[in-house]
Amino acid sequence: MPRKVIIRQFGGSENLEIAEFSVEPPSSGEVTIEHKAVGLNYIDIYQRTGLYPLELPTALGVEASGVVTQVGDGIAHLKVGDRVAYASGKPGAYADVRNLAAAQVCKLPDEISFKIGAAVMLKGLTVQYLFHRTTHLNRGDTVLFHAAAGGVGLIACQWARSEGINLIATAGSDEKCQLALQNGAKHCINYRSHDFVKEVKEITNGAGVEAVMDSVGASTLPGSLDCLRPLGMMISFGNASGKVPPFDIGILAAKGSLKVTRPTVFSHISNRDTCQLMADQLFKKVSDGTINLLVGQEFPLSDISKAHDILEGRETTGSTILTP
Repeated sequence: MPRKVIIRQFGGSENLEIAEFSVEPPSSGEVTIEHKAVGLNYIDIYQRTGLYPLELPTALGVEASGVVTQVGDGIAHLKVGDRVAYASGKPGAYADVRNLAAAQVCKLPDEISFKIGAAVMLKGLTVQYLFHRTTHLNRGDTVLFHAAAGGVGLIACQWARSEGINLIATAGSDEKCQLALQNGAKHCINYRSHDFVKEVKEITNGAGVEAVMDSVGASTLPGSLDCLRPLGMMISFGNASGKVPPFDIGILAAKGSLKVTRPTVFSHISNRDTCQLMADQLFKKVSDGTINLLVGQEFPLSDISKAHDILEGRETTGSTILTP
């Protein structure tokens, strides 16, 4: 029987349980996908721990690739046998097979492997909205990107290079900094040994950056605000170091009429046509070699607890995938 990963209570990786289940025929608007590879993301940690609470018991996983095996009524853009990839706000990707609303399921070009397809959807669509749908950025602008050696970060370094945007990266070791530089960052700051605020000010001759893209959260927000130039945009899109605490909104005025936003990729891809346009741009950059994805870790589905521990410990480089 097919397997899926579920949790019955929030907490540590020991709560991840592999369960067998029966697959029902897809409902209207759904397709059945036999997974070939599954992406692992930090949002999965947030959901497992309850930082992003879900109704329990719940399946986990928001990103995968595979082959369509059944098509429900009302589906025009997919057929049985199609190679596909998706990112979905409905958890359940940690599975051999699943039924899923077809609106966010995109055809995967033949030249992109299932492993890359599974690893690139959530992260790549996140980078797409950061650079194109969150604040206006021009060629030659400078952005600060935290955790730039992770799965999202390495895509962001390459994306920025392809768009003529100067990306100042931060990472937690000299080795990770070197990786960010190799992938297109103009500068990289080891935040464990250097004051990133001071370094950013020096790099920008005191001007600051147009935008900060920050998935780290609590530990980096105060310094990130200090790195922005007047009218700059603070984009907080994750909480790897903990949830950002409440702060006095008047600080934004005092620091130069700053802007702050807390987006999620699922808001941006909720519309079928928009999701496809975003995916088309992403797939083009992957197909033409603009984006070369590093799959740094690969685990069988049966090792899901180990995979979570390594991701949560920030011991990963690039993207991490599961193989059913």
